[in-house]
Amino acid sequence: MEQVVEQQKIHPVDEKLPAWQLFVYGLQHVLAMYSGAVAVPLILAGALHLDKETLIYIINADLFTCGVATVIQTLSCGPYIGSKLPIMQGCTFAAVTPMIMIGSGAGGGLAGLQTVYGSVIVAGAICFLVSKYFSKMLRYFPPVVTGTVVTIIGLSLMPVAVMWIGGGNPTAKDFCDPSHIALSLLVLCIILFFYRTFKGFWSNISVLMGLIIGTVAALALGLVDFSSVGAAGFIGITTPFAFGIPIFDPASIFAMTVVMLVVMAETTGDVIAISEIVDKPVKEGILANALRADGFSTMLGGFLNAFPYTAFAQNIGLVSLTGVRSRFVVATGGLILMVLGLIPKLAAIVACVPNSVLGGAGIAMFGMVAASGIKTLSKIDFDESCNMMIVAVSIGIALIPVGVPDFYAKFPAWSQLILKSGITIGSVVAIVLNVILNGAKKQDPKLAPREYL
Repeated sequence: MEQVVEQQKIHPVDEKLPAWQLFVYGLQHVLAMYSGAVAVPLILAGALHLDKETLIYIINADLFTCGVATVIQTLSCGPYIGSKLPIMQGCTFAAVTPMIMIGSGAGGGLAGLQTVYGSVIVAGAICFLVSKYFSKMLRYFPPVVTGTVVTIIGLSLMPVAVMWIGGGNPTAKDFCDPSHIALSLLVLCIILFFYRTFKGFWSNISVLMGLIIGTVAALALGLVDFSSVGAAGFIGITTPFAFGIPIFDPASIFAMTVVMLVVMAETTGDVIAISEIVDKPVKEGILANALRADGFSTMLGGFLNAFPYTAFAQNIGLVSLTGVRSRFVVATGGLILMVLGLIPKLAAIVACVPNSVLGGAGIAMFGMVAASGIKTLSKIDFDESCNMMIVAVSIGIALIPVGVPDFYAKFPAWSQLILKSGITIGSVVAIVLNVILNGAKKQDPKLAPREYL
């Protein structure tokens, strides 16, 4: 009887599943985020004119560090680093443009990488040090703000799914070809079939089944290219400072620090989103630990020839869609990423999943994030407060850069770091409007996520 009571006290986030389930669910997370994980090194390498050998190396380094960062965030590294929530970590896209500017300003090539890594290390350290103070913003996230932020995250990710559906490359001749759209629709139908028809394990891996069956269908249509698998090596070890000692340029460090402050704001929204989905309330200490994990992993990225790291929102959608809340599942996904980073040939196999296959899954995953936000907003009183206006204006402003990506192109470069991120600017607007229109009210305990013993 005591053992049964003890098991009931275990929060689903801390549930330890059988090893085979951990692997399957973890692999599902890896497939969902792999394309986004390798996109940053691909973009940076092209902008800095890096050779193919260097590109392969930084992709491996990025995958390995993604895995380490995920393990740190989910399992923790000591009492103050890591949220112990099911959060998959990946390189933040907010840092792409600044890293290109920093690297190009240093002359590109390896010298550019050295300057990028110097700024990443220092910016990560600053993020780590200010995390405790930044986490105090949590008091400004009552349900009307959290629901709005989570909804914005889901809506802001939709263009990514649409880009995947079209094939991933807008400049390609076959972009938005009917075959890509049909393949995405097939994957979405497969996901819905498994999600609706089955229960338990098979329902939980609906996304994985969609990706596998969709890839097989793409292979039959000639849309899968396995040529990169044969060219990839079997072993790829990441060593610190592989491209030389980092260069610490003050201007570059300042620019990257600004980026990390923006990333911290986005991380706050992501942590709140996952807490809503897994039904586990976030306190200042947990948020501070999550932000410290970002800072620590970013510093580690600079040492291991990788990049700044933060929560991957697409995996938040996967948690919501499958209902599998165990952080050990995501930690297993982190271990898989580490293996992929050490064995390039395996990474090349995973990379063969077509973007159009990912697009079908993206519609379901990102839509579930938005639906989770709407679920939170459904509990809000819209009759006797300014909540309706807060939600309306915040979502409207957040969708400006989503609908027109170049809307702020004529604004100063420093301001675009905030304005061009719909998630960041939407979150800021929601917080400010709530304070102005509603006052800094405390969260209604009836609307807080259920507390587990």
